[in-house]
Amino acid sequence: MNQEALTQRLLSLITEWENEVIEFKQAGTDYKTDKIGEYFSALANEANIRGVECAWLVFGVDNKTRQVQGTDYRSNPEQLQSTKQQIRENTEPSVTFRNIHELHTEQGRVILFEVPAAPRGMPIAWKGHYYARAGESLSHLGLDKQDEIRAQTLQTDWTTQVVVSASVADLDEQALAKAKQLFAQKHANRVSAEDVMAWDSMTFLARAKLVQQGKLTRAALLLLGKAESAYLLSPHPAQLTQID
Repeated sequence: MNQEALTQRLLSLITEWENEVIEFKQAGTDYKTDKIGEYFSALANEANIRGVECAWLVFGVDNKTRQVQGTDYRSNPEQLQSTKQQIRENTEPSVTFRNIHELHTEQGRVILFEVPAAPRGMPIAWKGHYYARAGESLSHLGLDKQDEIRAQTLQTDWTTQVVVSASVADLDEQALAKAKQLFAQKHANRVSAEDVMAWDSMTFLARAKLVQQGKLTRAALLLLGKAESAYLLSPHPAQLTQID
C-alpha cells in the first residue's frame, strides 16, 4: 500500500474499531516480541472465528483516545521486517504477518501489522499456547473456540456432508454386516462382538461416525451403499465401494 492508502486504512481501523480484531498500542521505543507473538495468536484466531480475512496490530496509536502518538519501534526498516521471521519461528503452525506497513503522519510514525486469519481448522499458537481476545484484553483460547476452529475442516470435508434424502434402506445389508464385524474386531478391547452385532443399523452407524445429526453421510453411502444408490451422490462423481 502507498502512504495515501495506508492513511485511509488507518482512519478506517480507528472509526470501525472492533476490539477483537484490532489492537492499538503506543509502543514507544520498544515492545516485547513475546507480547507481539501473543497478540498475533489472539488476533489470528479471532479473525478466523469472525470470518474476516485479517486482523490488525497497530503501533503508534493510543488505545483509549484513538489519537496518533507516533512510535520509534524498530525504526530501522530491516530490523522492523525481521519481526516477521521472529514470529514465524515461534508460531504453530508456522505463519507470520502478511505485511508490516509504515505510515508517516504529521502526528508521528505508525506501524500497521497485518495479521492473517488462522487457517481453516487450525488455531494459531504462540510458543505452545493458544491466545484469544476478551474485550480489549488477552486471554487463553478456550476449548470451545478451539473446537469451533478445528471443526471447520469437518464442515468442508465432502465425505462428512449429510445426504438428506438417504436412509438405511439405501445401504447394502451384507456390507453393513461385514462392517459390524470389522468394527467389533478393531474395538474388541472396548465392546464385545455380540453387543456390536446386536446394535440396530443407526446405532452402529452413529458409533462408526457415519451419520451426522441422525442423517447418513456421503461416507456411509460410499462404503456401504447399494449400487443403485449412487444417484444420491449426484452431481458429484463417485464410486460406491462396498465392504466385502
